[in-house]
Amino acid sequence: MQGLAASWRLYGRTDGLSRGVFGVFAVLLPLLVWSAVSYLPFVWHPQVLITDPGGEDYLESGMRMNRADFTRAVSEMQAKNQPVPQGIAANPVYLPSPGEVLTAFVRAFTSSAPTGAEHSITQAFGHSIQIIFWGFLISSLIGVPLGVLCGALPGLARLVEPSVDFFRYLPAPAFGALAVAILGIYDAPKIAIIVIGTLFQQILVIANTTRKLDFALIEASRTLGAKGLKLLFRVVIPGILPDLYRDQRILLGWAWTYLIVAELIGTSSGITWFITQQARYQHFDNVYAAMAIIGIVGLGTDMVLGLLGHRFFSWKREIDG
Repeated sequence: MQGLAASWRLYGRTDGLSRGVFGVFAVLLPLLVWSAVSYLPFVWHPQVLITDPGGEDYLESGMRMNRADFTRAVSEMQAKNQPVPQGIAANPVYLPSPGEVLTAFVRAFTSSAPTGAEHSITQAFGHSIQIIFWGFLISSLIGVPLGVLCGALPGLARLVEPSVDFFRYLPAPAFGALAVAILGIYDAPKIAIIVIGTLFQQILVIANTTRKLDFALIEASRTLGAKGLKLLFRVVIPGILPDLYRDQRILLGWAWTYLIVAELIGTSSGITWFITQQARYQHFDNVYAAMAIIGIVGLGTDMVLGLLGHRFFSWKREIDG
């Protein structure tokens, strides 16, 4: 209990038990709200699912309509002494229940039949993983060394960073048509959009991280004779490595954001195409299942990288949040 109370104090500390309790509630609370909205008719349910159209010509079984319109249709049929329509309270089709989404989620991993117009969820998501991997790898191969050098060499920073600062304000989707014209319609323009969306931010973030290295460490190393590449590889890079690792974790999340934009150009493929197609046919249980897979894989990847970071840089103590 003391740990829970301390967690609500400014700059307080959270013990292991409290972190576990908060973690469980962080998952349960949204699920409880979603379940209440889905299964308790008095919470929301603004529509009526027609089970029997009665004497109303324009109604069909399985059709959804607003409650006010349904009440009006019932009144009209009663005034005409005709069979009144029947229905049950329901949510809009775009808000399936947790049970429907869970069924779609399980079906994605147990059914071999395609779920979408062209791909199953797992096939579409596997393709998106490849796009993310190559996009972020290419961006990192350019951005990490250039960012470190910009942070360590003021002259290079003066030459590179003004241009990078200009390009980072240009939205990556604006390059979509140009990327298709140059690279074709397949995966290359998608990878290019992710590179454009993350590279310029990566250079500036890593350059800033490099500049934050304790200058007393640089001075002490110079006093001991370190200079040039020796100073860079034996002092600067080891000194910024924990923060560089953290920056890459954050930037990987940005790459996921640009994936959604990237997959809307060129050839239709990937998880974004799957979600768009399923939404077009109102299969919103599959839409939510696909979004859940993105969130689970993204969060799982970040947690694994976080645990590896604690192991790799255990000497780097940070304030426990």
